[in-house]
Parts: sequence; structure tokens; C-alpha cells
Amino acid sequence: MRPIDDNCQPSRCDYWLVSDAARKLGSQASTLGARHIKDATLRLQFNREVAYYAKSIVNDVAQGKKSLEQGLEDIKNEQSSLLSQSWEVAKKGAGTIAGAMQIVTGAGICFGSAGTLCLVAGVPIMAHGANNVYENGRNLLEDRTDTEGPIRKGYQAAAKSIGYGEREGNIAYGVTDLGLSVHALSQYVLKPDAWRLFRYVKADYVRSYKGMGASAMGFEIYTDFQTGKQVYQETEK
Repeated sequence: MRPIDDNCQPSRCDYWLVSDAARKLGSQASTLGARHIKDATLRLQFNREVAYYAKSIVNDVAQGKKSLEQGLEDIKNEQSSLLSQSWEVAKKGAGTIAGAMQIVTGAGICFGSAGTLCLVAGVPIMAHGANNVYENGRNLLEDRTDTEGPIRKGYQAAAKSIGYGEREGNIAYGVTDLGLSVHALSQYVLKPDAWRLFRYVKADYVRSYKGMGASAMGFEIYTDFQTGKQVYQETEK
């Protein structure tokens, strides 16, 4: 990109400015496409559509159909839209992964406790995990945000049966989800180096969260934060 000369003609400067903004939009689209679109053909089509859109803005400014400010504003809005869509996809993907982790955690509690904690902890965690996988997975595939799984609907029905509404059911679902997450993190699990042949003692166990890596712990905190945010949003309705 040729540098802008302070003495250049206004129309030419406008063209360079909007062309540079269009180039940055194309670069952003390429990065986001590589991150979220695995199919090479679809990714190429996406990049081409954004490039065509950016080129049309440049042409409109060059032909005087739009002012420089209008052109730059249109490109800025498209960049914001792409970032917003990327963030939504990331959140839904994280929710799906977190749900799968809940299923594994619940199964681990059932197995590790020889079934004694299965009904009170293992099964509820697995049920919430399956529901989160369903909701976030369907939202991701169908590009929506309002999917409600059977477990959430069960909470809503229970709330209605005692005189409340869906809002209270959603709050109860979110609070329970957080509580189950905290419970899973605080569970005692065997240390990796525990090797006794017979009975394990308390010293052979450690809290579950202490055995998690930094990335796994950070992911758990992130998903819990998002759940807490949803609960807060429900209370504000």
C-alpha cells in the first residue's frame, strides 16, 4: 500500500484511505474464516464475498456515491459484525465442550464412588452436561441463541407448578449448573502417584481442581462465568 502524501488530492487520499480499510477487513475475514470454517471451499467463498463487499465500498467512494466517512463507517460496521459473530460461535463452542466435560465428570463420580454418589451428584451433572451439549450444539448448527433443552424445560415446568415463571426456572437451572460445577471441582480424587494395592487413605486423595492444568482450569472458570452472567441477565428481566 502506497503511503499517503500530505499534499495528495482529496479524492485520491479518500481512495487510499478506504482501500486500506478494505484491505484490513479482508485480512480480518481471512483470519476468522481460518478459525471457524474448516471446509476449504466454503472458506474461500466466505473470503470472496467479504472481498466483493469491501471492493464495492471502495468503488462507491471512488465514484462519489458515498463519502469517505460513509465508506469507512460501512467497513467498520462489517468488521464489528464479523467479530460479534466470531464471539458468538466461540461461546457456543465453549458451551458444547463444557457440557461434554460435565458428562465425563459425572460418569467419573459414579465410577469413583462405586455408585454411592451417582444419584446425588453423578447423574445430575451428566444430565446438565447433556442438556448443555444439546443447547449449545443446536445453537451453533442452526445459528440461533434460543434453544432450550429438556432439562431446562423441566426446571421451567417445576417453577410454573409452584406459581413462578420460566424466568425463575432458568435462574434455578443456572444456579444448579454452577453448584454442580463447584461440587465437581471440590470432589476428592486419587492422586496420580497413588499406588496402594489395598485400602487408600485420605492422604492419597486430592481435590479435583488441584489436578487440573492451567488451561483446563481457565476454561472451567470461563464457562462458569458465562453461566453466572446468564443467571444475572435472567434476574434483571
